[in-house]
Amino acid sequence: MVKMFRGLVVLAMVCAGVAQAQGVAGDGPVPAKMHQDVPSTELSRQIAELLADPAVSRAHWGIKVTGMDGAPIYSLNEGQLFQPASNAKLFTTSAAMALLPSSHVFTTTVKGTGLFLDDGTLRGDLTLNGVGDANLSGRDIPYVSPALRPKPAAPENDPLRYLAELADQVKASGIKRVEGNVIGSDIWFPWEPYPQDWSIDDAVWEYGAPVSGLTVADNTLKLTISPGTKLMYPAEATLEQAVPYYSISMGVTTTRSNQETQISVQRSIGSRVIQLSGQIAAGSKPDVELIAIEDPAEYAAMALKQLLEERGIEVTGVAKAAHDRRPTMSFMKEVNEPIADLAPVEESKQFPPAQRMFCTHCDKKLWADRVLAKHVSSPLVEDVVVTNKVSQNLHAELMLRQLGLAVTSKGTTAQGARVMRSFLTTKVGIDPDDFVFFDGSGLSGHDLVTPRATVKLLQYASTQPWFADWKRSLPVGGEDGSLAGRFGKDPLKNHVFAKTGTLGEARALSGFLEGASGRTVIFSIMVGNHTPGSNADREVMDKIVAAIAAAN
Repeated sequence: MVKMFRGLVVLAMVCAGVAQAQGVAGDGPVPAKMHQDVPSTELSRQIAELLADPAVSRAHWGIKVTGMDGAPIYSLNEGQLFQPASNAKLFTTSAAMALLPSSHVFTTTVKGTGLFLDDGTLRGDLTLNGVGDANLSGRDIPYVSPALRPKPAAPENDPLRYLAELADQVKASGIKRVEGNVIGSDIWFPWEPYPQDWSIDDAVWEYGAPVSGLTVADNTLKLTISPGTKLMYPAEATLEQAVPYYSISMGVTTTRSNQETQISVQRSIGSRVIQLSGQIAAGSKPDVELIAIEDPAEYAAMALKQLLEERGIEVTGVAKAAHDRRPTMSFMKEVNEPIADLAPVEESKQFPPAQRMFCTHCDKKLWADRVLAKHVSSPLVEDVVVTNKVSQNLHAELMLRQLGLAVTSKGTTAQGARVMRSFLTTKVGIDPDDFVFFDGSGLSGHDLVTPRATVKLLQYASTQPWFADWKRSLPVGGEDGSLAGRFGKDPLKNHVFAKTGTLGEARALSGFLEGASGRTVIFSIMVGNHTPGSNADREVMDKIVAAIAAAN
């Protein structure tokens, strides 16, 4: 899921065209004067009947189904544009698998810059250098399906465990005192925390967390809101933060147990105050939310400074962030610039930029620049699995920027989208008018794609040497990821391998389906402008998947 529907957060895309069901693949919407009747099939009849339901008939639907060889089976508005929502991650992760070494790892370092004295004093700064590692967190890697996880579940890992390990290494290096600052550097990528057309309301939540080259704990903090001790008393809120970062303004009261819990969580851009309002029912379970950290690099520096001090290392300076704030160019102009001879990046290529030294008060004749600690990430392919299984927006955005950095030496959103566009048009062979991406996760309301482009990508991927690794990243119906709660019964359980997508009044589901005969087909189902707050379109979507499976 790209994002949840909350309060007044409504992103809708009005797509033109009247749905016209077809029994075979077509080239998109056919003008009325050119319309020709297409022989009906049982599958098209069933789908037409499902889409005639008044609960979904006003929505805009697009469907494409083919065999694994691309042979057409069914289509409806296959050439019309829809918001892909998290189906965008199919495009981002496939480009990463095709162009980046799947075994590539990212090494986060702590560097000391300045004058190193024999007594363990560093007259200079410590810099935590982020390199776009998405998994500096408590998450277990590699991803394990829920059915295979130990029971009872193991305690959650410390979300800052890797920062703690880095602090241990700094202490082991002999550093006892830092006469300078602790700097969180995210200059790996230019500071573009929010891609174009991300809703301002999303910035509060985990799924809208800002994108930073220095990412810790998915750039989120856990907020727990519990009922108060008495009726009409304030609720109790706990924010799990390693250092004082946000404060809470409590406006949630405790109501009777038979009343509905309604809680609003808000934070203005630039503010460090989380404003809570509403009510929570007495005796109800706590409401647990994940809140985005506004400046992840600054928070990481603050946390590392505290961890160092807990280990007896004195730090005389402050914790602060270092950002690369460069002017942005015309997004679409950059994205549409061709890339000559696009090819996979070799593992040996050192595409990351050289890290800067930030010590501004050091004697440049005497200073040194030493790596005091480092953490090596899990392989890139394992993050692809996490990204698609749990639909992790931040990870997809980091992956897009890594694509730009590796291929063009510029880790911007636009350059990542440029690389992906070149890959999709020159390697996959998708019509350039069949898609436009402004981000890597699908959270942007500007993203558009056709069902036929999505199916073409899936068919292309199935022919590639990296397909097996990529396919295992897709959620499995009734089993794991974002499909754990769907297709939970035979004959579809464990036979649907697909990526979900939800954004306002748009929904999508695309992937591979094992039919009743054992035949595997490729499908993409997209819907736009469905009724706000309704799940009727999802229910019909799942029935369409069942009809496709039964017909194949």
